[in-house]
Amino acid sequence: MKQQDLVRVLQAPVVSEKSTLLADQQNKYVFKVKKTATKKNIKQAVETMFNVQVDSVNVLNVKGKTKRFGRFMGSRSDWKKAYIKLKPGFNIDLSVA
Repeated sequence: MKQQDLVRVLQAPVVSEKSTLLADQQNKYVFKVKKTATKKNIKQAVETMFNVQVDSVNVLNVKGKTKRFGRFMGSRSDWKKAYIKLKPGFNIDLSVA
């Protein structure tokens, strides 16, 4: 993929209690990614953007919740989440990124 396309693969880091514990204990980072992204694309994007080496990538499709909007029923969008494990000695500082 072109470098321009790789930049668009990662949409945002997921910052939660679970993701910060994973980052501290297991050197895993969680990102919201495009629905069409593959593991290979995600790995290339992380390696080029953060200058790190990726050990493994796990991908999870998150289903949107059904919610009530006033008197109408609707649903939130489905999205894709990626768990990225880095090789020992590498880390990502999400407060700067």
